[in-house]
Amino acid sequence: MKKGVELIGWPGNLTSLSKYIIHRKALRVFSTPKMQSGYSNGYGGGGRRRQHRSSSGGGTVYRVCSSSLNTPTLAPGTNHSYNTNNNHANTETTVASMWENYDEAYFQSYANVSIHQEMIKDHVRTEAYKEAIMRHQSYISGKVVMDVGCGTGILSIFCAQAGAARVYAIEASEIALQAKEVVKENDLSDKVIVLHTRVEEIEINEKVDVLISEWMGYMLLYETMLPSVIYARDKFLKPGGLILPSHALLYMAPITNSERYQHTIEFWRDVYGINMSALLPLAKQCAFEEPVNELISGENVLTWPFMVKYIDCYTVTARELESITARYKFSSIMTAPLHGFAFWFEVEFNGPISFSSDYNNNIDNKSMLNPSQSILVNGPINHRKRRQNDTIVLSTAPEEPPTHWQQTVLYFYEPIDVRQDQIIEGSVTLSQSKENHRFMNIHLEYSTGGRSFVKESVMR
Repeated sequence: MKKGVELIGWPGNLTSLSKYIIHRKALRVFSTPKMQSGYSNGYGGGGRRRQHRSSSGGGTVYRVCSSSLNTPTLAPGTNHSYNTNNNHANTETTVASMWENYDEAYFQSYANVSIHQEMIKDHVRTEAYKEAIMRHQSYISGKVVMDVGCGTGILSIFCAQAGAARVYAIEASEIALQAKEVVKENDLSDKVIVLHTRVEEIEINEKVDVLISEWMGYMLLYETMLPSVIYARDKFLKPGGLILPSHALLYMAPITNSERYQHTIEFWRDVYGINMSALLPLAKQCAFEEPVNELISGENVLTWPFMVKYIDCYTVTARELESITARYKFSSIMTAPLHGFAFWFEVEFNGPISFSSDYNNNIDNKSMLNPSQSILVNGPINHRKRRQNDTIVLSTAPEEPPTHWQQTVLYFYEPIDVRQDQIIEGSVTLSQSKENHRFMNIHLEYSTGGRSFVKESVMR
């Protein structure tokens, strides 16, 4: 079998993967304003709405893009010897300090009101939460609620309007100061208590009946906010309490998008009559080096989707989310160029469902039993059949109304021609970055037509 390697950050051949990994730490930056037609490849290192900060007065977004691969060398005269124990201790201290600084920057990014405006204006998102709160009013009325990451306090206010006796609105960013004023202006200060701190640092003298949070990032898990919700669940939620949302599902599917490739790459072949093909390698790298958040349509999707991860918020552990690996197998429903893979998610607003943990194991163990069919046979269809008819679902799928999350796409540097019914298979691993636990490492292996590839990327 012919094997190929496609590694993010370098469009050519590599002789040493270790050199490449070291090189990824040597950053060169360039400015990438928000692109046209909904394309955005800006990464500001803050929250999931990083491209919106760029277009909303938050300044230019900078991200990595290098056109050469040189292994960093030690400065002349550098002492190569060191004490292993001291080095290990110093490294742990440095990493802890670095993560603390990253968290401070992360929370500060949410002090910008434009980010919250973007979220609140997402009617699909906001209406789903409001409907879920009102649907579960019997669980909320007269009860104690905790809102993790309350932002401007809108979900906390919805809960108060649903009759909550008390709402602890937890917010680590400076927007908490404005949230207090919003609560005051709506005469809810006696019900909604805004706490300007991290949920891991609060102490209250009671358990809560309901836990609500809008924790989902791009590709569901970017930002690593769910572990904070898990912490709150384990420490503050009463047994049998309600969690909103209750369940989450992450999907992926291979896509074709010739228009995107033409707009971004083929453009350089003829620029006002000038051949600028020399820029093609750099253009591919700058456009497709990192995951892209953009809107695609159902027509771009080459197969039925595959469920990468099913999360039961009542039982999931933080350790379980540190690294997720899933094997997939698709059969293309059309003949078209394969340009990459898209990811999207759904969340449900239910009470505890008894089958959920067994179901998740079922998917992990049986999803590859029928290699001649799409994984959908063993995944989303079965799950949707088991949903209650009145289940409230917030979906970011391509065929659904658009949300501010859009879809997340991993593009290849070179498209691959696939025929109808051609098999596309491999594995994907999503893991928290050791550089910054808010970031997500993506390791994608894919094979089709007798060729195998690897694509690695970091969502910053």
